[in-house]
Amino acid sequence: MLGKKLVTAQKRGETRALCLGLGMVACSMMMCFFIGITIVPFYTKSVWTTETMCKVLKASIKDKVLCPDGKRSEDEDIFPYPCLQVWVNLTASGQEVMLYQTEDTLERNPKCSYVPGKSENSKEVKARIETIASNFKKYQTFPCYYDPGGTQPNVILSRLYPPKGLLFAFLWPTLMFTGGCLIIVLVKISQYVSVLSAWQ
Repeated sequence: MLGKKLVTAQKRGETRALCLGLGMVACSMMMCFFIGITIVPFYTKSVWTTETMCKVLKASIKDKVLCPDGKRSEDEDIFPYPCLQVWVNLTASGQEVMLYQTEDTLERNPKCSYVPGKSENSKEVKARIETIASNFKKYQTFPCYYDPGGTQPNVILSRLYPPKGLLFAFLWPTLMFTGGCLIIVLVKISQYVSVLSAWQ
């Protein structure tokens, strides 16, 4: 009687462990699919892939502009903000090009190097842009990214999704998938050992 209870409890534990492993594998595959349709397209679309050094030539604040006139202008709040324009000397080619914060900045407003968030008020935006301009004048040499193919005659300060960020995004789904597969393998080994012991 005790042996039957032990066998029943063991089977229940194996079933729960197997369900856990299958659930982890399924969740990891869903996470990878979600990352693949959200982050990966932005990463592959970016042409600013080569890092070099940029030297500031001039950083000026122009008159206030309205909402970004790029593709996302319909989704943004319409409010005026100072337009910061930063021109740099690209070390790789010696050209004078305009600097943007990220790839998204160029799409939202190609006239300005920095586009504030729509949730910020005008005073915060003005203070932040003035701080950014003073920092560029203070630290005139810094790493930036340019398009080695030459399709984009400008540079960006940082990439939205660098290779390290993409690898980190896939790290947790990979660990979850590995853990799920390991649990399934251990359950199968336990079942095989149990059958082998019963046969002997």
